[in-house]
Amino acid sequence: MADVRFDGRVAIVTGAGGGLGRSHALLLASRGAKVVVNDLGGAFDGSGSGSTTMAQKVCDEIKAAGGEAVPDYNSVSTPDGAAGIVKTALDTFGKLDIVINNAGILRDKSIVKMEEEDWRKVIQVHLDGSYFVTKAAWEHLRANNFGRVIFTTSAAGLYGNFGQTNYSAAKMGIVGLVNTLKLEGAKYNIYSNAIAPIAGTRLTATVMPQPMLDMLKPEAVSPMVAYLCSEESTVNGKIISAGAGHFAVAQMVEAKGATIKGDVSIEGVREKLDQIMDLEGAVTLGNAGEAGSKVFAALSA
Repeated sequence: MADVRFDGRVAIVTGAGGGLGRSHALLLASRGAKVVVNDLGGAFDGSGSGSTTMAQKVCDEIKAAGGEAVPDYNSVSTPDGAAGIVKTALDTFGKLDIVINNAGILRDKSIVKMEEEDWRKVIQVHLDGSYFVTKAAWEHLRANNFGRVIFTTSAAGLYGNFGQTNYSAAKMGIVGLVNTLKLEGAKYNIYSNAIAPIAGTRLTATVMPQPMLDMLKPEAVSPMVAYLCSEESTVNGKIISAGAGHFAVAQMVEAKGATIKGDVSIEGVREKLDQIMDLEGAVTLGNAGEAGSKVFAALSA
């Protein structure tokens, strides 16, 4: 089989100055993509900005290997910044095909200790940033009748993690973006997916021991991201857990449940609680309409 290539494709990778973003950018470029290497150049908690070193260094690596790349220093956390990232792609390469929303920060605190600024900044970068960049890119992807958009969620959002209410909320919000964009983009050949990576980066260095960080190389995640960005991939609306070469689909399911007909009471709920909580025979629903249809079908049974 032929290698997966990205010749003629233009990709934006946000937060590409290091870690996962750098790995994604290098891999795409090595397979022929022209890459916008976006990185604000701030600290891992979102403070500071303006350093051109990180993004430029990655561009230099790409060019030294014979690829094409341009640095971008806009912030994903504002509409103007997001528009600027897309403008860099269009001004430099004339088009846009792939968006990888990877930029992120951490401000971990328990909810008791969390300040409003810690909450809002994490939401702005992860959730707002993913929306703003995708929104700015969407009309161009539609015009091409081709688009591959990758979002970065997390096990912390899917399953929870102590001390990360802000990060977890943002990451689960990203799943909501994917669930709707898979529907809005499909007829335009725009496929949206989320990756839930487990990798050693400067963000996870604050929560993982060094031996684990050494095992979890970002380079073991990027091949899945790249495949989802390829022309041959028709995967759409999925969440893929990825780490150390292990990949698995994660999905939300709804139990068969129980129906209380007539007067619905607290005691009626208590009586059927075990049946309500039983996941045997659980199903995956494709959209909100299917959830409503399931309820009405149960009432009619």
